[in-house]
Amino acid sequence: MPPTPLSVLDLSPLPAGGTVGDALRNTVDLARRAEEFGYRRYWLAEHHLAPGVASAAPAVLIGQVAAATSHIRVGSGAVQLGHQTALAVAEQFGTLDALHPGRIDLGLGRSGQRRAEAKQELASDAPPPRAEARVVDGLLIPPPFSFAKLLASPRAALHSALLQQPGARSPGFAEQVGDLLALLRGDYHDADGLDAHAIPGEGADLEVWLLGSSGGESAQLAGALGLPFAANYHVSPATVLDAVEAYRAAFRPSATRAEPYVIVSADVVVAPDDATARRLAAPYGLWVRSIRSGLGAIPFPSPEQAAALPWTQEDRDLVADRIDTQFVGTPTTVAQQLRTLRDVTSADELLITTITHAHADRVGSYELLAKEWHG
Repeated sequence: MPPTPLSVLDLSPLPAGGTVGDALRNTVDLARRAEEFGYRRYWLAEHHLAPGVASAAPAVLIGQVAAATSHIRVGSGAVQLGHQTALAVAEQFGTLDALHPGRIDLGLGRSGQRRAEAKQELASDAPPPRAEARVVDGLLIPPPFSFAKLLASPRAALHSALLQQPGARSPGFAEQVGDLLALLRGDYHDADGLDAHAIPGEGADLEVWLLGSSGGESAQLAGALGLPFAANYHVSPATVLDAVEAYRAAFRPSATRAEPYVIVSADVVVAPDDATARRLAAPYGLWVRSIRSGLGAIPFPSPEQAAALPWTQEDRDLVADRIDTQFVGTPTTVAQQLRTLRDVTSADELLITTITHAHADRVGSYELLAKEWHG
């Protein structure tokens, strides 16, 4: 039996002291190398207003990566649908498919629609349920982290205002996904029966995915529509099992998929020895802290810079779930941890995201893992 496929999720991280141009050129180079190493697909994230992340326009970057490679699938992980119209996404990805037919993945997320839910959660008088860390067949499932304060913060409101036209309202996620799929199929009609056709877009040979961090709407909708689903162990490790279980429970066969198909993400740093891997991964907690404190991802520090920056127990508690579930070590060690993640989640594919300060170390991590994984 062939090994479970590995794929790449890239945020185009800026290294401290580097530039946006450096980050984007590194992405294109890493994509070429990932194709050589045997990774199945290369996904670009969508992050906005983050000082340390250059992947703000995934459709643009996907075109550059697809043009620089020959056969690896390239896609979004994920387009934040609440910030765009279904038509705009259909036209963007229809254009990509026309230029690179049969190679484009359209991953969709609902982050743009979560602020209202966060406000409701904060307004509730009920205290959040307490949970303890647990280990399921060797896989750590930490206590959940609540994003409610972050999503309901004034800075998040500013970001939302900058990402939408004044007075704009995002439709529900299911409605937008339905409109997008109809535009791609070519059978879109409004309530009055009027049709509309996305050119480019209609008939595009796209692989459409939904991405989710819980057992909520994204997982259930992906299952109901018979679409493949991506579950985030690297963003929300506490809820990854809820997500995959909800997806499989809701799954109904479709023209796209006869059976459920799940890709699960993981944060990984691989080096020739454990000490080097730990040193390369050392800045990760500071980087996550910058996100969860509401400042946005900082340029990724070097190990030397990380050692000089302040770090408290409060900081450690803020990011403990992410640090404790990052897979760091030699190729043999990390490959075994990834097999555990695969087995516990029954993943059909694994999505690897690696961030280091030096581009060469990031490329090296992906290369060492691929050689170990594929034997």
